[in-house]
Amino acid sequence: MGKELELYIGNRNYSSWSMRPWVLMRQAGIDFDEVQVRFDSFAPDSEFKRRLAAVSPTGMVPVLKTVIDGTPMAIWDTLAIAEYLAERFPSMHLWPAQPASRARARSITAEMHAGFAALRSHFAFNVEANLPQVGQRTLAGQPALRADVARITQMWNECLAASGGPFLFGGFGIADAFYAPVVLRFRTYGVPLDATCVGYARRIMECAAVREWIDAALAEKDFVPSEEPYRSPPKDAGG
Repeated sequence: MGKELELYIGNRNYSSWSMRPWVLMRQAGIDFDEVQVRFDSFAPDSEFKRRLAAVSPTGMVPVLKTVIDGTPMAIWDTLAIAEYLAERFPSMHLWPAQPASRARARSITAEMHAGFAALRSHFAFNVEANLPQVGQRTLAGQPALRADVARITQMWNECLAASGGPFLFGGFGIADAFYAPVVLRFRTYGVPLDATCVGYARRIMECAAVREWIDAALAEKDFVPSEEPYRSPPKDAGG
């Protein structure tokens, strides 16, 4: 018999959006079934879109299937999923318990959810890749990207100073789950960080759920050209 929560995700190597709720639930110890829908293409008639269309009107990952008041429901969008989980599991304090900290956590999470277009555009999420030269060159040539990195590291420093750590608001929560993919982006592209941010990134990387995600991403061995702006297909991939 399946679990009451079912999370649909895409490729771990490429899907930063999928990583957020997966890592949040896994790190918090929330029991769920995983359904992975691997990327092929994003054309309307692709296998990926056909499978997701049966679950969510957006045809995108992640999607959380659950039952609310006896009614089966799909919850899409990472922030909506996080808010639902926070309401359903209040004792886990996925948002900070203190109101001022909670308001700030929601603010920086929403900022990550809606912003940082330059970071997303120039530093495509790719767990497997190691592209420090691309990172150095792109940072040098893209002021908007440098501004995104500066804003993120500023937030990390401010939150850690206020909370005392080890994570942004003390214990691991929604805000950390939303910034965990950023930690991996910074690692892929060799982004230089100050000592406080290096320590935070290390603690994120040491989380059991993050390590599990990384290990599974490295085992996928998929190469999706639309997700690979900086690398060519390996020779054994037929291209």
